[in-house]
Amino acid sequence: MMSTLRDLRLPAVLLACVLLASCGDEDSWFGSNAPKPLPGTRVDIIPEETGLTADPQATKVALPPPEVVPIWPQSGGFAPHAMYHLALGNDLHKAWSADVGDGSDKRRAFFTQPIVAAGHVFAMDAESNVSAFDLKNGDRLWHVDLDVKDADEGSYGGGLSYDHGALFATTSFSEIVSLDPKTGAIKWRKPLPAPVRGAPTARGGRLLMTTVINTTIALAEDDGRLLWTHSGIEEETLLMGGTSPAVDGNTVIAPYSSGEVFALRIENGAQLWSDTLNVLKRTNEISTLTDIRGLPVVDHGRVFAASNSDILAAIDLATGRRLWDHSVGSIETPWVAGDYLFVVTNTPSVVCFRASTGQVIWVTQLDRWDDPDDKSGRIVWAGPVLASDRLILTSSQGKAVSVSPYTGKILGEIDLPGSTTIAPIVADKTLLIITDDGELVAYR
Repeated sequence: MMSTLRDLRLPAVLLACVLLASCGDEDSWFGSNAPKPLPGTRVDIIPEETGLTADPQATKVALPPPEVVPIWPQSGGFAPHAMYHLALGNDLHKAWSADVGDGSDKRRAFFTQPIVAAGHVFAMDAESNVSAFDLKNGDRLWHVDLDVKDADEGSYGGGLSYDHGALFATTSFSEIVSLDPKTGAIKWRKPLPAPVRGAPTARGGRLLMTTVINTTIALAEDDGRLLWTHSGIEEETLLMGGTSPAVDGNTVIAPYSSGEVFALRIENGAQLWSDTLNVLKRTNEISTLTDIRGLPVVDHGRVFAASNSDILAAIDLATGRRLWDHSVGSIETPWVAGDYLFVVTNTPSVVCFRASTGQVIWVTQLDRWDDPDDKSGRIVWAGPVLASDRLILTSSQGKAVSVSPYTGKILGEIDLPGSTTIAPIVADKTLLIITDDGELVAYR
């Protein structure tokens, strides 16, 4: 397996774009609940806006075989955020569901991805309540409230990470807490200099996290003592949600809402190189927000990162030299497997690139509006995750969609219990999806 696993580790089309998956097609996945295609010709009502077209000279996509990975221990999977090709069963069914607590509402947002380790699923709700569930049956094992007495409500955000038998949680109260994963007992808790809206990245006895004021903080896993900090340019306005650093070997890749990307030494935070992922010409007001909200991904000496400000780039990990880029924006985490990179763009579409060169292999448009005629109800897409020869995406429309990674063909869909803006995860041949109102659903 590749090095990461060794470490055990908004254009649109008519709604018919998704309906192309037929219920009885044996090649479909999630097809049993998909409505039958309507008769007639499907025509795009809004032209494609990605600016990307498939290279007619592109060769067929070839992926490594699926592998069973029993854990997903932190946001993005392992510290480099490269999970490759995961294994699922051939015929997925809902295995169980559980309530993790409070989800999104008018005064708060919910963006925390669950994690899996030691046979447990750990999840945190929008009010910093952490729960552990049995991965096999969804039984709740324990629950702990990380609320701070007499504290203000705090800003949304936070996340979870597991490493060396310990569970770590950044909360909406500008704290980080170390928990016993077996019982939920608090080992230690430390205040942070600023809110952290993403999960901590655990690697080499260190916890790396990015604050809302664009600083990267390194803490010791054993007691939470501060080891070093690094600062970028502070932004007054940023997108909802949060990101986390990537770590590969001794190099930390720190992404900021300013569009800056820094490579830092894990030992002391010394800067190795930097790049900025934004463009001078912006297509709309939203694209002036330069956030890198999706997680950076490191694989085979290359850093893949995308900003909201219409830049997707591959950067040499050792030197910081930009290898290739495209003028396409994304707030989702890219997915790499073999020599292929899969990205959900803001337009929205899902695109397959050749990871080594940036060649566009295929482009598939996704639904943009709940009501295409009125162009109302913008759909937000999350993902992808690659599992058993399918790319799985979820949407704020309350659907999970499977797409062929080889051709970009939409294969099928299922209805979810609610909308979701959090990317799904896969661990131990189980697909886990969490909805915006806090329902955790397992399929296997």
